[in-house]
Amino acid sequence: MAMEATDMPPCSVFILGASGEVGKELLNAVSAEAKFSEIVLIGRRKIEEEPFMKYEQRVVDFEKIEDYGNAFQDLEIGFCCLGTTRGKAGVDGFIKVDHDYVVNSAKIAKQHGCKHLLIVSSSGANHNSKLLYHKTKGLTEEDLKDVGFDRLSIFRPGFLLCNRQEFRPLERAALTVMKPLFSFFPTLMSVPTSYVAKAMVKTALTPNPDKVEIIENKAMHTLASQDQ
Repeated sequence: MAMEATDMPPCSVFILGASGEVGKELLNAVSAEAKFSEIVLIGRRKIEEEPFMKYEQRVVDFEKIEDYGNAFQDLEIGFCCLGTTRGKAGVDGFIKVDHDYVVNSAKIAKQHGCKHLLIVSSSGANHNSKLLYHKTKGLTEEDLKDVGFDRLSIFRPGFLLCNRQEFRPLERAALTVMKPLFSFFPTLMSVPTSYVAKAMVKTALTPNPDKVEIIENKAMHTLASQDQ
């Protein structure tokens, strides 16, 4: 049985992918919690804008992540929101970011003190899927299980609802078609990015003896609504 969040001692955390839509919401949620004694943003470049400039930023080369172990040193909890799209990066680039960068970073983080990793995956993730997106997400999940974290929390959101700055025509078209369904069944297939962030923080702050846990879309709505 999970303990109360108040039983959680202060801890240091890092965020991978803080500039993305979930990552930005996650940074807001993490910074609002006094339990996080240190917050470090890890990425391929320094972000010269607020609110990112308020936090320590450590720049790494994901192609040579094994050379950047110090960036993860003694950071106990890791949040990972790294990801791209096939349309933006191509097939090889998508697999490289969503699988290779994530898994390789996780291995280095584990070696340097990370005990709990929380990762944004996707609803429908399945390493046996014939669909590239779902298969890649599923393979990432399976490989992360083998890293050996004390605790691995996998979040599988449905359609992410947010005011996305990046223009994604296919996603916008899908939202237009599916919006009535989202309205009638708000917890079934979609979730606001702010809810994903709140659910991740709530999970991080609530100890759980299970080494691997999968949080599906509906559970994120429930977690995000707690203590509000």
